[in-house]
Amino acid sequence: MPPDPVGPERIEGWLSDLGLTTVARAERDGVVSWDVVLDGRRRFDLRTTLILDPTLGLVCWAQLAPPIGDGLRRSYRALLRWNDEFPFVKFSVSEDGRPILAAELPFRRLDRDELGLALVRLTGVADRLFAETAGWLWIGGRLPAGYTERACRNEALLAAYEGRLAEFFGT
Repeated sequence: MPPDPVGPERIEGWLSDLGLTTVARAERDGVVSWDVVLDGRRRFDLRTTLILDPTLGLVCWAQLAPPIGDGLRRSYRALLRWNDEFPFVKFSVSEDGRPILAAELPFRRLDRDELGLALVRLTGVADRLFAETAGWLWIGGRLPAGYTERACRNEALLAAYEGRLAEFFGT
């Protein structure tokens, strides 16, 4: 005999058993949702919505932060898009809001050659995205005087690996 389907009453009973009080409840087209406010040890007032869809299951959706401004929203969308476009690196945002570009090297692959390749890959990605990120680096995206005339301080490193990263260096 299959188990009884989980319905709204069961979810409400579980919430009660867990000591949680709902602050809102809604129902539309057979889908029921509840809002609860959760506290952690550090983060408090985490408003969380539980959505029971009889065709899918229960989704728990936490409002991690308030809405971000338009400029930041575009930046975050770009970071997410780049995570998809560049499979061997990952983009994120540090605690203080700086965009981060990273490559991970597991111990099983870590050697000098892989380190060099990873560093040049990061350089290649930064080069590819230079025009798109200039506005993050300088007001209005205006390069400082003399910037494009600077000599590369690690030309030998780039030369050693750029042939293996043609997608960035066109070789």
